Amino acid sequence: MGTAAGAGGGDDRPLAGAAAAAEHKVNLSARRPFVEAVRTGLAETFFPDDPFRGFGSRPPAARAWGGLRYFVPALEWAPRYSLGKFKYDLLAGVTIASLAIPQGISYAKLANLPPIIGLYSSFVPPLLYAVFGSSNNLAVGTVAAASLLLASIIETEVPPEENPQLYLQLFYTAAFFTGVIQTALGVFRLGLIVDFLSRSTITGFMGGTAAIIILQQLKGMLGMKHFTPKTDLISVIRSVFQYRHEWKWQSAVLGICFLLFLLSSKHLRKKRPNLFWVSAIAPFMVVVIGGIFAFLVKGNEHGIPIVGDLKKGINPLSISQLTFTDKHVNLAVKAGFLSGILALAEGIAVGRSLALIKNEQIDGNKEMIAFGIMNIAGSFTSCYLTTGPFSKSAVNFHAGCRTPMSNVVMSVCIMLVLLFLAPLFKYTPLVALSSIIVVAMIGLIKVKEFCHLYRVDKFDFCICMVAFVGVVFFTMVIGLGASVGLSVIRALLHVARPNTCKLGSIAGGEIFRDVRQYPHARNIPNVLVLQLGSPIYFVNAGYLRERILRWVEDEENACKIDGQDLQYLVLDLSGVSSIDNMGIGILVEVHKSLDRKGIRVALTNPRLEVTQKMVLSGYIKDTIGEEWVFLTVKDAITACRYALQRSRSKEDGEV
Repeated sequence: MGTAAGAGGGDDRPLAGAAAAAEHKVNLSARRPFVEAVRTGLAETFFPDDPFRGFGSRPPAARAWGGLRYFVPALEWAPRYSLGKFKYDLLAGVTIASLAIPQGISYAKLANLPPIIGLYSSFVPPLLYAVFGSSNNLAVGTVAAASLLLASIIETEVPPEENPQLYLQLFYTAAFFTGVIQTALGVFRLGLIVDFLSRSTITGFMGGTAAIIILQQLKGMLGMKHFTPKTDLISVIRSVFQYRHEWKWQSAVLGICFLLFLLSSKHLRKKRPNLFWVSAIAPFMVVVIGGIFAFLVKGNEHGIPIVGDLKKGINPLSISQLTFTDKHVNLAVKAGFLSGILALAEGIAVGRSLALIKNEQIDGNKEMIAFGIMNIAGSFTSCYLTTGPFSKSAVNFHAGCRTPMSNVVMSVCIMLVLLFLAPLFKYTPLVALSSIIVVAMIGLIKVKEFCHLYRVDKFDFCICMVAFVGVVFFTMVIGLGASVGLSVIRALLHVARPNTCKLGSIAGGEIFRDVRQYPHARNIPNVLVLQLGSPIYFVNAGYLRERILRWVEDEENACKIDGQDLQYLVLDLSGVSSIDNMGIGILVEVHKSLDRKGIRVALTNPRLEVTQKMVLSGYIKDTIGEEWVFLTVKDAITACRYALQRSRSKEDGEV
């Protein structure tokens, strides 16, 4: 490798000829003060949307008003509100109120809470969301998954049958901690935590939860009085057959009728989208018809259990019922944190998906603050956790809502029900509520999405299935935790084992692309071009060293077959966003290893942060040399060819 040794020396540096070939050079003198770099990094991490851009040029009063409008979105839309918008919001609000009544009662029963708590939770929180929420489409209320998750956590230590009062108090306390956590996440701009709940995780978790909830509704469908508090599939099925002597055929027949009616209304909505309101009010009609039927036939005495008494009146204060005793506060914090993160992920995802259809934008951090405020206030007013459920928000969207005023209309309707009509719902059959929950949950088992994930990304499919299987066969916490853990492991693998690729030339040497993706890309004689596509940290530095040396060894063997020598390695750093001290040390080791073989290393297009650290560490000046840092791969190839030509000319002259 005599020629290669010459290439590694100092006499063949690409000076005049190579400089003429390159029109531009990498700026190696750019510097950013430490304070500016930290400020920029923090801003990009916590304020990627830069919500206060342009505030600096405004007068102090305008800046204060703009900041207040940012944190209180109602100040944005309220001054421009009109009667024309109110007509749409009125229709949407009444429609979602008809859905909120049966859902509120149903999900409260699902959580083993008094049914009236579900109605309370649809009164105060929507009012606060209308003021602080940023989505025009979201409808606030309780959700099945969070209801079951809260119940599964709290009842492990405080069974509702043994101490119903403490059980209820822990729900209030959990809602309080949920609100505190959500508000803190929004204020400190920590929405990135919610990003750890990937779409695959949410899809699998919601599907598994829906499957378990559907199976649990066999208690109501069969008119049973006893049932297991556990949520796993085996326990639920065992409980169903263990208490088969409690089965009531009357409830089963009535439940099948309700299911057929509700499923028919959903089918009608798919066939005739303009008749969406039929499926929206169908649950309310089931409650009304079921209540009248149970009243006329005295269902409670003939195998059709009913809800029972509902107190009339609006939400009583519950702030004095929050419990912070050492024995139970950890349980409330755990329940509040897990259910709160899940509620945030669902609410923000729903809000963003609906906003996208209308070409609108919502601020995830403002949504967190809004959810947090309404849950804190809810915990003071006899409410448990609320968020933006998909079913109710979709109805709100299709009903033509224009602003969050639809939530105010819904809240007023719930208030009127609480003041005047609540006792009438005492005759609601439990089987009606079970039917409503079953039909609502069917839509959450997204088989098509499972198949899509399997086709597109097998690892995503595994993440989804881990959540689904974990929830169905173990517990909701295990399913969610295992799926999130697998997602984090996948992210760490991407960091620890980043992708590197060999580049070949296309279009006469003007373009360089991955040779595996473009098999017709030509190799560059005597030159190996590698593209590094991730930050170089201590986590992946050792792997990158071994991978680069392996690429070099493979290329050397290929060159020998063609009777050539590998003399230059070009590292394309355009995809390397940052580098740490160990990463620079690894590049130094690579350079020394290749220098012993007579292979010269060149760099192309390092970014500002990378360049700054390489210069300050002395890597570029003392190891690589500034003349071997290029703006493009083409410039580097040109310089390598020029240096190789000079080296050969020198050898020919010596001979």
